[in-house]
Amino acid sequence: MNLKYLIFLLISLTSFDQNNEFPTAKVDSIVNRIQLPVIPSYQINVLKIGAKGDSIFNNKRAFDKAMALCKKNNGGTIIVPKGIYKINGPIHFVSNVNLKLEKEAKIKFSDKPEDYLPMVLTSWEGTMLYNYSPLIYAYECSNIAITGEGTIDGEGGKIWKSFKAKEGNGKNLSREMNHNSVPIKDRKFGEGFFLRPQMIQFFNCKNILVENIRIENSPFWCLHLLKSQSVTVRGISYKSLNYNNDGIDPEYAKDVLIENVTFDNGDDNVAIKAGRDHEGRANSATPSENIVIRNCNFKGLHGVVIGSEMSAGVQNVYVENCKTAGYLKRGIYLKTNADRGGFIKNVFVRNIQFDEVEDCLYITANYHGEGHGFQSEISNINFSNIICNKATESGIVIQGFQDKKIRNITLNKIEIKWAKNAISNENAENVLMTDVFIGEKATVPTAAK
Repeated sequence: MNLKYLIFLLISLTSFDQNNEFPTAKVDSIVNRIQLPVIPSYQINVLKIGAKGDSIFNNKRAFDKAMALCKKNNGGTIIVPKGIYKINGPIHFVSNVNLKLEKEAKIKFSDKPEDYLPMVLTSWEGTMLYNYSPLIYAYECSNIAITGEGTIDGEGGKIWKSFKAKEGNGKNLSREMNHNSVPIKDRKFGEGFFLRPQMIQFFNCKNILVENIRIENSPFWCLHLLKSQSVTVRGISYKSLNYNNDGIDPEYAKDVLIENVTFDNGDDNVAIKAGRDHEGRANSATPSENIVIRNCNFKGLHGVVIGSEMSAGVQNVYVENCKTAGYLKRGIYLKTNADRGGFIKNVFVRNIQFDEVEDCLYITANYHGEGHGFQSEISNINFSNIICNKATESGIVIQGFQDKKIRNITLNKIEIKWAKNAISNENAENVLMTDVFIGEKATVPTAAK
C-alpha cells in the first residue's frame, strides 16, 4: 500500500466516524430557528358569546363567531373555560389565534360526516385531494396555537370507525388519481367514499404551537403537519386508540420540534411522511426535514416511523432521550418500497429505552413487497445507546434490494437483552457495529474440561 492511498484511507475513515457522531450542534440550530407564534393581546371567552359547556348544546356558531372576532381584531386568544363543549362541525383557524382550553375544558366534536362538509383541500395517505374537513383545520395561516390543559375529543369510535371497512374504493381511486396525475381540482371525495378526516391539520402554515392539551378518540390521524414549518409540539398527551390513530404526522414539513409528549395511540406515535409515489416525487423540492423528537414516552403500535409515504424524501431526523411507557410492535421503523422512490437519509437516534417490542430496530426498502421501478435510497442511519428488554421477533432488521443497497448504517452501544431472532441483514453495505449485544453478553471463555 503506497503512502498516498494510506493517507486517503485514514482521512475517509476519520470523516465517516465524525459524520456518525450525534450532531448536537445541528439539533440546536434547528430548535433555535423555530419561531413560536406571536399572538395579539385581544381575548374572547366563548361563554360570553353564547357558548354552553353542558355537553349538549351545539357550540358551532359560538366558536365560529369567536374566530371571526379574532380575525376582525387581527388575532387573539379564544378562551374555553371548564365544561364540555359539543361542536357539530369543524373549527377553521385564521392567523394569529391561540385556541386555549382551560383545565377541565373539553371540546367534543360530532361524529356526523355531513357536519364536515363542504369539502376542503387536504391530503389522504400522501395524496392531495378534496375530502371532509379535518375537525380542526388551518389553511395558509401563520402564528397559530392550541394550548391549555383541556381535552379535544374527536368522537371517532363509532360512525367514523365504521368507515374503515368501507374505505377501499376511495383509497384505491385516490392512488389511481395520484399515479395518473389527475388534476387536484378533480379529486373529489367526501360523501360516498368513506375516507375519514384527520382530527387536527395544519396545512401550509408556519409558526405553530400545540402545547399541553390532551387528544382523545380521533377519527383518523390525530395531528397532521402538512406542508408546514416552524412547528413546536410539546407537553401534550394522548389516548386515541381507533384505526390509524397516528399521533403526529409531519408531511412535507420543515423545522419541527416534538418534545415531552406522552403517547398512547392505536397506530404510530410519530410517523414522518413526504407524499406518495408520483405526486410525492414531483414535490422533491419540499422533503420533510429538520425534525427533532426528544424526551417522549412511546406507547402504541410503533414509536418513530419514517414512511411509508415518503416519496419527496425525508432527511435530517434526530431522535433522543425517549422511552416506552407500554407495548410497541416496533421501536424505530423505516419503511419504503419500490413504488415510492425518494430517499431517507441522515437519521440519528440515541439514548432510547424500549421495554418489550416485536422488532426493535427495523429498516426495510420492501414494505409489503409492493411496487416496481422506484426503489428508494436509504443511507446514513445512526443508532446509538439503545436498550431493549425483549424483542419477541427480531432485534435488528435491515432489508435492501440487491441492486439498491441500504448504505452507511451505524449501530453503536446497542443492547437487546432477549430476541427470538438476533439480526437479519440483507442487501446492505457499510454496516458498522460497535458494542452490539443481543441476548446474554458473553464473558471470558470457560476453561476446557
